[in-house]
Amino acid sequence: MKKKIKLLIIVTASIAVLCIALFAARKIVASKNQNMTTYTVRKELFKNEISIAGTVSAANEQKLQALGDGTVVGVYVKKGDTLKKGDLIMQLDDTSEQYNLEKLDYEIATTRITGSQREYELMQKQRISLLRKISDRKVVATFDGVIADLDVAVGNSLEAKDKVGTLVDISYLTAEVEIAETDVTKLKINQPVEFTFPAYDGTVIGYVTGWPAIGTVTSRGATVVKAVLRIDDYPESILPNFSFTGKIKIADDQELLIVERYAIGREGGNAFVELAKTGERIAVQAKQYSGDYMQITEGLSGGEVLKAQSEPRQSGPRGGGGGMPPRGR
Repeated sequence: MKKKIKLLIIVTASIAVLCIALFAARKIVASKNQNMTTYTVRKELFKNEISIAGTVSAANEQKLQALGDGTVVGVYVKKGDTLKKGDLIMQLDDTSEQYNLEKLDYEIATTRITGSQREYELMQKQRISLLRKISDRKVVATFDGVIADLDVAVGNSLEAKDKVGTLVDISYLTAEVEIAETDVTKLKINQPVEFTFPAYDGTVIGYVTGWPAIGTVTSRGATVVKAVLRIDDYPESILPNFSFTGKIKIADDQELLIVERYAIGREGGNAFVELAKTGERIAVQAKQYSGDYMQITEGLSGGEVLKAQSEPRQSGPRGGGGGMPPRGR
């Protein structure tokens, strides 16, 4: 029995010594690995912008359409013509309306002499209504513009609201784009916008003109604000309804210094790094950037190879700095 007890004590002591030896070996290996791990300070271009996409529209657009049924008796423009506000585009037959007006004018003249004042006032209001009906038999330009398309001829019979063409103002172009609710606070009036069109080899510059004070929920369930953009100067090859992609420039691009947080040590509340080649310790200013990466704001210039100050909690690419962080928008 005594021999068994002695044997048990010896085995237990041997296991304890072995565990201590293994723990010490692991500490030594970890220390050596940490000393061998390096991280490189990289220069990262941060693009402070909002990506957008959509189609451009004319500054103004008028659908040329009849306001009532009738026969076309005059077409005074053609496709491509440049018009001024108020120019006559098309005339519908207004014979009946003109007859009713003349008849009413005769009755008004008679009533002025023999009728009551109240009857006379009612006829004057009726006359205004008839003048409006005569005006509705004409289609006129409501702004300065160009006839983009026109499909009507004298003798055509039209019904109310029939569209026969389009007048557009292309002195500038506009676009409405969706901005995520998280980006709305970044918007400012007159912010520059860079447009890229498939129909044009180059960049067209525009700017932000405004956005509503209320958001919109899309069919995807996302809340957005529809910002309005404007382009004053654009190439002739860009036409209304052309598609584009682009970006709203929130601020100028910034060059940041990025490194894994494991390269940064702290002592007495101050951050420092250690050059892998010389062992020189350098005081730095750093702040969180993204995930396991820190932004160095003071103390380094980029390209430095730094010694690891701590081990990552999870395995990942090391040595030479590992993978790059996500690029800024």
